Amino acid sequence: MTELIVSADGPVLRVVFNRPDQHNALTWAMWDGLYDACERADADPDVRLLALSGAGGRAFVAGTDISQFTAFSGGEDGIAYERRVQRIIDRLERVRVPTLAVVDGYCVGGGLVVAAACDLRIATPEARFGAPIAKTLGNCLSMNTYSLLVHHLGPGRTLDMLLRARMFSGAEAAAAGFVAELCSPEELQARQDEVERRLLAHAPLSMWAAREALRRLRVARLPEGDDIVAEVFGSEDFRAAVPAFLAKEKVTWQGR
Repeated sequence: MTELIVSADGPVLRVVFNRPDQHNALTWAMWDGLYDACERADADPDVRLLALSGAGGRAFVAGTDISQFTAFSGGEDGIAYERRVQRIIDRLERVRVPTLAVVDGYCVGGGLVVAAACDLRIATPEARFGAPIAKTLGNCLSMNTYSLLVHHLGPGRTLDMLLRARMFSGAEAAAAGFVAELCSPEELQARQDEVERRLLAHAPLSMWAAREALRRLRVARLPEGDDIVAEVFGSEDFRAAVPAFLAKEKVTWQGR
């Protein structure tokens, strides 16, 4: 099975995360394929929109495949991981054409970051948005990801999501302004088509200017955060939590 399906549909380049049995959890090949799709979108003058979705109807993306963390041995591995992800997320934000995330089901962890890096999000009420790492892996996010979440949700909602390990419903995400359009699963395709038609009808440079200006405003004062990532990914808690998560066992948090 092809884990990431990238196809041209007229002026729309479609990216489908395609591991439905694993809730489309991202392997490194899928992360790298997303980067390549962004490169393709910018290299092809016929592409005027990049649309991302998940296969199977149960998830957009339910995070990074946790088995990839089993080889981590310390904080430096966490820094390398977050830098690799940030390179891809930064590339997605910099794509010159508008980007649309279509969310039905879980949009968690790495999936939440991918959706947050897109310009617009449409979703169903059944969609669930979150990064429940405080009760699963005991790891942390990169400074860039914290910035993205605060940019979209504000500090209060971001801390509520992270500290309580809350999953926001589609309706809550729409009320927060994170989701631009909310519709039933049966209406999702028609609503996606409508949003795409509207974007394709608008001036490309005007849309690029708005997107690029907001991106620059967000990253203008982005602080360094490698020390945070190193401490958390290098912790005893994280080393214990990864195998426990894969074995579906409970973790006793030590705070070290």
